[in-house]
Amino acid sequence: MKRPVTLFTGQWADLPLEALCEKARSFGYDGLELACWGDHFEVDKADKQYCKDKRALLEKYGLQVFAISTHLVGQAVSDRIDERHKSILPDYIWGDGDPEGVRQRAAEEIIRTGEAAARLGVSVVNGFTGSPIWHLLYGFPPVSTDMIEAGFEEFASRWKPILDEYQKLGVRFGLEVHPTEIAFDIASARKALAALDNHPAFGFNYDPSHLGYQGVDYVSFIHTFSDRIFHVHMKDVGWSDIPVEAGVFGGHTEFGAPGRFWDFRSLGRGKIQFEEIIRALNRIGYRGPLSVEWEDSGMDREHGATEACTFVKKIDFPPSEIDFDAAFEE
Repeated sequence: MKRPVTLFTGQWADLPLEALCEKARSFGYDGLELACWGDHFEVDKADKQYCKDKRALLEKYGLQVFAISTHLVGQAVSDRIDERHKSILPDYIWGDGDPEGVRQRAAEEIIRTGEAAARLGVSVVNGFTGSPIWHLLYGFPPVSTDMIEAGFEEFASRWKPILDEYQKLGVRFGLEVHPTEIAFDIASARKALAALDNHPAFGFNYDPSHLGYQGVDYVSFIHTFSDRIFHVHMKDVGWSDIPVEAGVFGGHTEFGAPGRFWDFRSLGRGKIQFEEIIRALNRIGYRGPLSVEWEDSGMDREHGATEACTFVKKIDFPPSEIDFDAAFEE
């Protein structure tokens, strides 16, 4: 049986959830991955009745839900807080903007998010973690090993208490490995797991797009962390084969600007080799949803979301249950 295909609602938070439900069903999706912003899933309102009502709304349109996502608040848990965060955080998390206060309130909200997920009946919360050391990415002035290790220790000290609560709830946190996070490639993902002592409630919301344009082996990521792939985003990206004006760091240009090395693309229109991803997911036994995170600054989003759903349903296939060589055995 093929995996359900869902739509991540983060890029659609300008629409009321019911309007998006109607559209998602018409696009062909089996369900939604609910973003914790807009009116899609409001953690501060998510009591038992609220969660029951959300389920009923989804069922009205024949849609399932397997995960909720808290990228915005999660970013603030272990980040270096500045005025950028005010624009992505609820007022009750931002408060007076004192950095440590923001981080503490964000951590408390992530725990409440896990509790709300359990009430909704889902066992995966996706999101970002932030990073106290992203600003040290490029090594000049020279960055010592001690500075990097201290950053991973700070990350772990802020996230372990959250993950302990998630484990009690039977909920897991899937980090979307991504530039600006504590883990942004295979090497840093391995370090993040080690810093957390391989906490069982911590794993990954696998998204190949953020790995591909960096030159990271996104298929190997699946095999390397086979027991930690909690959820999967289907997202495509294109990058240039020739030198350009704005390289992998983007040159402070906007998405879609001419001369960029990379940009997100509607699924099937970039360079990600999705068949190899499906084969790798089959090898590790992943049977969860394939959630389309649709972004393409050069395309109408309704057109793109529709073709993306069709693409994912076509490219997905179940693993073989037959040992073909067994036919030659006596």
